Amino acid sequence: MGIVHALLPFAAAALLLLAAPPPATADDPGLAVYWGRHKEEGSLREACDTGRYTTVIITFYDVFGHGRYSLDISGHPLAAVGADIKHCQSRGITVLLSIGGQGGGYSLPTNASAADVADNLWNAYLGGHRAGVARPFGDDAAVDGIDFFIDQGGADHYDDLARRLNGYNKYYRGRVGVVLTATTRCSYPDHRLEKALATGVFARIHVRMFGDAQCTMSPRYSWEKWAAAFPGSKVYIGLVASPEQDSAWMFQKDLYYEMLQFVRSLPNYGGLAIYDRYFDKKANYTGQG
Repeated sequence: MGIVHALLPFAAAALLLLAAPPPATADDPGLAVYWGRHKEEGSLREACDTGRYTTVIITFYDVFGHGRYSLDISGHPLAAVGADIKHCQSRGITVLLSIGGQGGGYSLPTNASAADVADNLWNAYLGGHRAGVARPFGDDAAVDGIDFFIDQGGADHYDDLARRLNGYNKYYRGRVGVVLTATTRCSYPDHRLEKALATGVFARIHVRMFGDAQCTMSPRYSWEKWAAAFPGSKVYIGLVASPEQDSAWMFQKDLYYEMLQFVRSLPNYGGLAIYDRYFDKKANYTGQG
């Protein structure tokens, strides 16, 4: 049973919170999903065409910081992804590129390395174009922003990277064109991202309520610390879609009774961030039928 039907007996309001179809308005909660970890999850276009998600986060740009830059999306054809990005955006769905992940092929040892990575992200995946910089998704496909999913290495210079990426917004004629988000650990603070988040340039924070034994016993308390610390950012509840992934998986009714009924009224509650599309498709966790 999908998350919407599971919550109907418990609170009619939860239906609107969990199943708002894209495009979202400024007052709607979001439903984000991470895509790119399994070839069997289907295409990016298919994920967007479910009508479930307001944001799709492509994972991962996972080698950077030492003059090398590469993307791992589990064998999905890059040429098709470019067309799919434009299709998703035409439906009002935000498409982000997540940097980092669980691999160990990235770090920012110096301010210069942060500048190099910002330049590569801008010219390869965002709105820039520079001779000699390949655009893996094609010349006319650009993601809407960058998600910081920094799960390895030190904390140095991610603040420099965030400021530089945010600085590219000057090329968008007064509107924000590079959305910055962060996927953090549940326990507050996340020391790898603490300095970056202190810049104040992150529109959203996705708090992973999994993979962190320190907050398993009190997930709502941990999440509320994040929400209180960053009142100017939309704060999402990060969830795994299946018990196969992590013991912190929540039944839909537990999600409502333990979390949503308390936090959904907070002004900076942003919605749910589901890890990941493969398991959501397999378990139908956010499905409407």
